[in-house]
Amino acid sequence: MREKIELISFASDNNSGVHPTIFEAIEKSNQGHYVGYGEDPFTKRAEEAFQEIFGAHSRTFFALTGTGANVIGLQLIVQPWQSIFCSDNSHINVDECGAPERFAQAKLVAEQNRGGKIIPEQFEHHLVHRGFEHHVQPGAISLTQATELGSVYSLDELAKWKNFARKEGLMIHMDGARFANALDFLRCSPSELVEAGGIDVLSFGGTKNGMMMGEALVVLNPLLQDRVPYLRKQSAQLLSKMRYVGAQFEAYLKEDLWLRLASHSNKMAKTLEGELRELGFEIPHPVETNAVFAHFSQKLTQSLWDAGYYFYVWDEQKSVIRLMTSFDTNPHDIEAFLQKVRDLSSK
Repeated sequence: MREKIELISFASDNNSGVHPTIFEAIEKSNQGHYVGYGEDPFTKRAEEAFQEIFGAHSRTFFALTGTGANVIGLQLIVQPWQSIFCSDNSHINVDECGAPERFAQAKLVAEQNRGGKIIPEQFEHHLVHRGFEHHVQPGAISLTQATELGSVYSLDELAKWKNFARKEGLMIHMDGARFANALDFLRCSPSELVEAGGIDVLSFGGTKNGMMMGEALVVLNPLLQDRVPYLRKQSAQLLSKMRYVGAQFEAYLKEDLWLRLASHSNKMAKTLEGELRELGFEIPHPVETNAVFAHFSQKLTQSLWDAGYYFYVWDEQKSVIRLMTSFDTNPHDIEAFLQKVRDLSSK
């Protein structure tokens, strides 16, 4: 495993650095002493900024990791005898080491994704045992926006989930690790998105989009808010020096920096997609956010790795790789990568 990546990494937007504005905010918050556990002015101002975005009825709680925000949110909306409907390739189902099931003590019920997404009809057969004590009971839905394939639920698709959830008495969690990227694609406001889907709790990402650390749990259902402080503490997500996360989010949200960074990473992905298509590579999934999937031969993949480029092999059997752009990806990075692809492909 490489300890240092000299060339730009397309493996994950987690591999990018920290935006200078965020770094500056951390440095400013480092002057002097402040009360801990979120009682500092940086955190308070950041919480107010979230209310301006999502409405006065919302409350936001900061966590250290995306998994942490997810497990707090899921614990809020299910009981241990209930299930959570989700996609088979969702982060909570594949990449969180069973943390959602351990903390929420609820069963994940996953159905096969369709371009990264799921639809209500896939889960109707799980409702037939409602009220039968020998079977786990439906409790909640978890949607990923944007999905693991970079696709985005439209407002109409979200509305169908809202109607399904209201009809069946289910709550909705949204994993929004790349929420900003989805908003850029949809060209709608944050409140329009969450209202369309009837979202009860939203895991709101920052780390993948220019922050050093820290995620947020936006609780949109007022009936759930009083329980969060206790669940956050039990879930080991209450940071004593919360100001360092609060200061980041304050800067992140100011003057729409978060949206501008996501827009840039999406734009770079479209540029990369277009150039790869020009070179004749097949792109198996539509590029809607900052993920580009392409068919690369095993030989080309290995040669690029040997040259110092790193990206993720998504499907080894089908030779599909994933390239992620970030807030700091620039056209020179893309052209240098593409030139290497050209050179290696010609050999």
